[in-house]
Amino acid sequence: MKGEKFNMLRGEFYDPADPQLTKERRHARLLLRALNRSRPGRPRVRARIIRALFAAVGDDVWIEPPFFCDYGSNIAVGDKVFFNFNCVILDAAAVRIGSRVLFGPAVQLYAATHPLDVAERRLGLELARPIAVGDDVWIGGGAIVLPGVTIGSGTVIGAGSVVTTDIPGGVVAAGNPCKVLREAGNGA
Repeated sequence: MKGEKFNMLRGEFYDPADPQLTKERRHARLLLRALNRSRPGRPRVRARIIRALFAAVGDDVWIEPPFFCDYGSNIAVGDKVFFNFNCVILDAAAVRIGSRVLFGPAVQLYAATHPLDVAERRLGLELARPIAVGDDVWIGGGAIVLPGVTIGSGTVIGAGSVVTTDIPGGVVAAGNPCKVLREAGNGA
């Protein structure tokens, strides 16, 4: 693989107007349109669309429409993952989600970013950094996870948080910027 997609997936500057990337985003939009218009009583139809959209999908994955992403092909989810209404994943880099993960409504994962330097931004180039979410994570409604962040297994991210740096496993974290508040319960 060469070209702008190669640069994008390696975390280097890339041109989002590249014809191949534009074609892949258009394909994702068609699948998203089908998912977002699907009837609630058709779980097999939704599952088929999700499998066509994402790179890897475990068992018992549910997305409440509407749902939005850039490519879908850079998203991998484990088993028993639930996305509530209005979630967004900008997957210009790999987004890896473990098993038994819960996303509240309007959670947003942003792997895509823009250069901080104004001259570089004027060139229209973008960057992306991978996002990883461990197993047994709950991300509360309206939370935003920024590029390059890893959230450890067993963690709870409070509603409305902005996660700017890695969060370890087994904690409750919240705020803007998101900070560890305490250890999470162990289920006992």
